[in-house]
Amino acid sequence: MPTFLWEGKTAQGKVLKGELEAANLGAVFAVLRERRIRPIPARVREKGTGLEKELKIPGLAAKVKPRDLSVFTRQFAAMIDAGLPIVQCLNIQAEQTDNKTLRNTLLAVTKDVEGGSTLAGALKKHPKIFDELYVNMVEAGEMGGVLNTILNRVALFIEKASKLKKKVKGAMIYPTSIVSVAVIVVAILLIYVIPVFAQLYSSMGKALPAPTQITINISNWFVSNWYFLVVGLIGVIAAISFYYRTEQGRMNIDRLLLRLPIIGDLLRKVAVARFSQNMGILLSSGVPILDGLAITAKTSGNRVVEKAIMDSRISISQGKTVAEPLKESGIFPPMVCQMVAVGENTGGLDNMLKKVAELYEEEVDDAVANLTALMEPMIMVLLGVILGGLVISMYLPIFQLGSLVG
Repeated sequence: MPTFLWEGKTAQGKVLKGELEAANLGAVFAVLRERRIRPIPARVREKGTGLEKELKIPGLAAKVKPRDLSVFTRQFAAMIDAGLPIVQCLNIQAEQTDNKTLRNTLLAVTKDVEGGSTLAGALKKHPKIFDELYVNMVEAGEMGGVLNTILNRVALFIEKASKLKKKVKGAMIYPTSIVSVAVIVVAILLIYVIPVFAQLYSSMGKALPAPTQITINISNWFVSNWYFLVVGLIGVIAAISFYYRTEQGRMNIDRLLLRLPIIGDLLRKVAVARFSQNMGILLSSGVPILDGLAITAKTSGNRVVEKAIMDSRISISQGKTVAEPLKESGIFPPMVCQMVAVGENTGGLDNMLKKVAELYEEEVDDAVANLTALMEPMIMVLLGVILGGLVISMYLPIFQLGSLVG
């Protein structure tokens, strides 16, 4: 069945556009009128013909950002709460989204739902947009008849997860930019500035101070071998990347990251906040605890944390507690393990995990602020030593010459 591109106006005069599968143009007009949309005949045409033919380049398709997904989920929940059928909700959402990838995905989901599939089953076919956590929560909402409530929780989760990710990335922007500029400045000094001084001092015919000679030697080596340095750096990055793709490599690197001073503490707090947030939402949505732990483990982002959570899942399946394996992993702080144990004993594990998530979200905020405050002076001192050392070493002969003249 062909796909048609259309544009039309609502009763309020708002212009809408989208895609629709239909047998012919007449069917498209009929469907639009049923939706109370007045089609613009000149703007309704079959997709993929003439100037409307789309050029698709692999890897360059529009990405679905967390904000797009969050807005869709909230609006979807509001429509379901208002009593609209799921298929109609999906059609409306597909029409009004500006993201082409999300629009095409929603159209495919609509087609599957119309064919008799469950909403969760249809979403599961698009894992790049709707991850396992999203699909399982939707499935729990469908089974419990509380899909609108679950979708609101999913939207809240997406917003919190995105906010947490932005905080960690934001803490890295300043030091990364400063170090990048410093590397460029040092490279310019070594390649263009220091050779000029070296040529000037060579005409003096006198032995240079040791710091000056060392700096000139470094500059000469860098000018002659900079491409080896670049190739070597690329090779090291490629080797680490390849090693990280292996199961053992990722486990070792993730373990090393967690042991780093300052950075490791921040990553641990992020892992605890993410686990508590995800698990709390899943349990409160009616997802069984074993399924919840399996889903949460896959979304942890760290192999060491994932192993600790999966060990907890095995412990539960053997009739034991969740808290014991978490404590044995050494990743989760004793206070978190104790709160989880209390939640298990009182039957309020989901509420306890939500409290842990709120507490550790604040901890992450403080850790990011402390990291930024600590790195700024450290970076300034390091840059001052490097750049100041280069400048002073190159002016030492001039200082000595001035003292001799005096």
